[in-house]
Amino acid sequence: MEETSVSPVKVAVIQFDPQVGMENRERNLRHGLDLALQAVNNGANLIVMPELANTGYLFTNRKEAFDHAEEIPNGPSVQVWQDFARKHSIYLVSGIAEREGVRLFDTSVLIGPDGLIGKYRKAHLWNLEKLWFTPGDTGFPVFETPIGRIGMLICWDIWFPEVPRILTQQGADIICSVNNWVWTPPPLFDESGKCMASYLTMTAAHVNNVYIAAANRVGADRGERFLGCSLIAGTNGWPIAGVADAEKEMILYADIDLVAARGAPIWNKHNDLIRDRRTDMYDTMLGYKSHNIFPR
Repeated sequence: MEETSVSPVKVAVIQFDPQVGMENRERNLRHGLDLALQAVNNGANLIVMPELANTGYLFTNRKEAFDHAEEIPNGPSVQVWQDFARKHSIYLVSGIAEREGVRLFDTSVLIGPDGLIGKYRKAHLWNLEKLWFTPGDTGFPVFETPIGRIGMLICWDIWFPEVPRILTQQGADIICSVNNWVWTPPPLFDESGKCMASYLTMTAAHVNNVYIAAANRVGADRGERFLGCSLIAGTNGWPIAGVADAEKEMILYADIDLVAARGAPIWNKHNDLIRDRRTDMYDTMLGYKSHNIFPR
């Protein structure tokens, strides 16, 4: 019998409560790494933390956002995360406020044992983020690593189905989703305790046949409340380790065969999700081949 090729990945999604304010930055960073160390001690080698994990979320004004932001890779948070990844030979994805000159970005970094692998700048900004951050200009990169192909998205991005579709079309084996999902008008949760963001993540995983590891935060930050409900969705869309509590800090784990994601789009001998796409129709209808389809 042939041995099955398995990509030895244990994913950990860390759900915790970083608080905004310069006085909280060291605590946010230390607490996040304490939880990451717990995940490492439980065998995790791919760790995903929330959006703006080192700073908290709700800035008072752009100057405060600027004061919290750091250059990548030379800022103190990325340097600490790099040391941690190097020491424990793991891969870490985390959200950070990035400063480049006078521009600010809501960014996610991918760090490995050899340092910074890449970054993604949030394309779709939510609410007051538009007052602090510049819309992302990185596109939607997928990074080749020894454990698999890793893509990233941030929070509000999951409401735009193009994002996970583009990442999977570029070969992502797993999408690391870093989030600050906030409370919106009720109903917030269904009877099973899932929020709409949970279902959007599950749906994106299902319709793209890709793993999605989604880390959200909990708690409240200057009056803004957060939904929790982190999850790791399998290529069939269903949560592998359940959906996290709406209020508690916790870590979810999943042992994942990343190689399986590459065959997941083949449903049966007649249906292949990738080959069944009618790009001959979509491209024209969306204006990719003709810019006069939908005149302003």
